[in-house]
Amino acid sequence: MKKKIAILGSTGSIGKSLINILKKDKKNIEICLLTAHKNYKELFKQIQTFNVKNIIITDPNSYLKVKKLLKKRKINILSSLDGLNKIFIKKKIDYTMSAISGFSGLKPTLDIIKYSKTIAIANKESIICGWSLIKKRLKKYNTQFIPVDSEHFSIWSLTNKLSHNNIEKVFITASGGPFKNYPIKKFKSITRKQALKHPSWSMGKKISIDSATMMNKVFEIIEAKKIFNLRYNQLEILVHPKSYVHALVKFNNGLLKILVHDTDMTIPIFNSLYQNNEKKIKSKKIDISLLNNLNLENVDTKKFPIIKLIDTLPEQESLFETIIVSANDCLVKNFLNNKLSFLDIYKILSKIIKKKEFQKYKSIKPRNIGQIRSLNDYVSLKIDTLCV
Repeated sequence: MKKKIAILGSTGSIGKSLINILKKDKKNIEICLLTAHKNYKELFKQIQTFNVKNIIITDPNSYLKVKKLLKKRKINILSSLDGLNKIFIKKKIDYTMSAISGFSGLKPTLDIIKYSKTIAIANKESIICGWSLIKKRLKKYNTQFIPVDSEHFSIWSLTNKLSHNNIEKVFITASGGPFKNYPIKKFKSITRKQALKHPSWSMGKKISIDSATMMNKVFEIIEAKKIFNLRYNQLEILVHPKSYVHALVKFNNGLLKILVHDTDMTIPIFNSLYQNNEKKIKSKKIDISLLNNLNLENVDTKKFPIIKLIDTLPEQESLFETIIVSANDCLVKNFLNNKLSFLDIYKILSKIIKKKEFQKYKSIKPRNIGQIRSLNDYVSLKIDTLCV
């Protein structure tokens, strides 16, 4: 029986990686749904390859182009992610990959849980801002959840089926980005081009800047806390330039487990899809010299002060996390548009979150998507006025 699959965000980097995995197993899978925003050419290729019968493309111009390209084909083409209930009306599908970036990925992630036996989530905003809503729906519809980020997938693999009470400490690793060995006195003159040049991973512009500031690790700590039901003092970041070790978990019984794999997102994606399966993936041989020189070290908070934001976070689920995500998104956008310096990202962010009007959100739990969206819009507007 074919494995039924949906991919939300099939033309992004995660979506395309999954598509490449599925190409090698076409006879055993059926793609029930693909979604994209603008990249209709890539989407069209995917439709042709897998004979997909349901697609959603949300950009109006791209939607019209796809309609024209597929006018002679019997394909259900929708222009809104609100149409999931028109596609999935019978049995649950086996696996959904949720890889729509940004806040726009939260609602479809919540909506498709109902129709999925397993959902793999690669959308940071969904987990950071809406985890309490996701967790509730996972439980209601008895849907298995798997995180796809390499660090969180590694923690999940090391702790799967174990209670969080068995865990003493979790360490996630950071490459240190392009500025690990860069002189701190030169940080004032860091350019957009320099910040976009990641030494280990090929990524989009936004995540590359988050890696350069190490904000991505703040987000990953928040995600790990929520996903694995931990306290912030149980989580720590270690700098590991080779990006070979992705997580270390120290258990209460004295054992320490480490998970390593190549710097290739195909590996966690493949394993989220083929759990407990005999399927094989090509990977490099074990690098003994690398294992003998892991060079793990603590984060230099003078260079990367953004890491200190972790100390300001509330232990309980709150809307404060949405403020941090929204403010950072807006500041990074302004940096990429040459409206801010690299150092301004942290300076303005730390000022914003200290304001009384935002501190109150530490004690307010997210109740619905509308609440998260409204706060995101408000914070974005506030930041934009500061950057004019």
